[in-house]
Order: sequence, then C-alpha cells, then structure tokens
Amino acid sequence: MKKLDNKVAVVTGGNSGIGLATAKLFAQQGAKVAITGRNQTTVDSAIVQIGNGALGLVSDVSDLKNIDAQYKTIEKTFGKIDVLVVNAGIFIAAPLTDYSEEMFDQTSDINFKGVFFTVQRALPYLNNGASIILTSSAVNTKGIASLGAYSATKAAVRSLARSFSADLADRQIRVNVLSPGPIDTPIFGRGGGSKEEVDGTKAHFASATTVKRLGNTEEIAEGFLYLASDASKFMIGGELLLDGGIKTM
Repeated sequence: MKKLDNKVAVVTGGNSGIGLATAKLFAQQGAKVAITGRNQTTVDSAIVQIGNGALGLVSDVSDLKNIDAQYKTIEKTFGKIDVLVVNAGIFIAAPLTDYSEEMFDQTSDINFKGVFFTVQRALPYLNNGASIILTSSAVNTKGIASLGAYSATKAAVRSLARSFSADLADRQIRVNVLSPGPIDTPIFGRGGGSKEEVDGTKAHFASATTVKRLGNTEEIAEGFLYLASDASKFMIGGELLLDGGIKTM
C-alpha cells in the first residue's frame, strides 16, 4: 500500500528543487498533489514531471490575497488538505555591511511572514489530523557570516512549529520541521552570482559537511514523506535534521 493513498498534499515552492522532488515522491505514493510557485513556466514544467493529475498554481506567499486564492482553488479541485508542506523560501546572502533593507524585507516576507500566514490561512481547509511540515534549515542554530537574516528567518520557522503545535493540538494537527543542510538546488544561483561564484559557494558548503558533498533533493524528499505519513504520527513540534553532518562554519 502506498503511504499517501488518497491524501491531498500541498507543497508551496513545489516548482523546483526540494519542493519539486517532494511533490513527485508524494504523487508516486498516491497523493493528490497541488504545488505553488511564483513562476508560471516552472510551475507548468513541474506539473508535467509530477503527473498523477497534479495541480499547479502561481502564487506569492508574501501576498495574503494569493494565499487565500490558492486554498480556495485547491479545495474546489481536491477537497480538504491532509498534508501541507510549507517550503517556499528565498536565499539571499550578503555581508552585513552590504545587506539592504530590500534584501531584508524580501527575505523576511517570504521566509517568515509567508510561512506564518500560509499556515494560518490554511486552517479552514485542513482536515483534522493533518500533517504540516515547515522547511527550516540546518543554519537555524549556527552563526555564519553573510547569512544573518536568512538564518534568523529559519530559526523563527523552527520556533513556529512548536507554537503552532500547541495552537492546533485540539484538532490533532501535527506541525513539524525538516531542516536540510546544503542541498544541490537552483536556489544557489538565484542571488545573481556568476557560475564561478555559485560553484565556489557550493564547494564551500560541501566541504563543511562530514560526507564532503551536497545533499540531493531526493534524499530530502524522503524526509518529507516520513513526516507526512503515519510513520511519524508520534512526532509533534519536532525537527528532522538532514544535514550531512555539517559543522559550524
């Protein structure tokens, strides 16, 4: 039997990287999958890769009107939600002296505000007993130069899982966190750096892990499947760390 048979699963930021790999695995495990992303072209491409009648929606998690609209469409198409993966995020790294207000606001609006309201606005559309999984990061407990704002938002996400679990206990809704270490995804290239700079960043992060490599998206997707399925039903407000043994940098 498939682990998510007849479940409705939503993956924000499901149009690339970890989110796409997770959406594909969920579909393979029998789920009816809806994904969101900010780019129509990548959303359309992802839907073809996911298959199984997946639904793709263009949505910006920093805009509450977008969030409300996406849930109405998902309910109309699939019904109530059993699994919500709050994965949409942005990675902007820059030295403290160069970090602009625009960079800060964008990071905070997507990685923190977007997570908070993606969960809050989902509540009327969630089945009792649903599983919510928030994507944090292994850097949520580390101090890394040029990652102050990003790391802080991911620490905030870790905190939200505990509070949300208490808020939703009466509905038996579990809220947990998955914290990946450095994973080989397109997010490294979205800061505008050259190929050489991106490759250098990847090599730096890979060297900081015990296994001396970046993780791959399929490895992280397996973690999301565990948290989405009944296999983790005794895990509430917890954190699954999949970081390759990364050290403090």
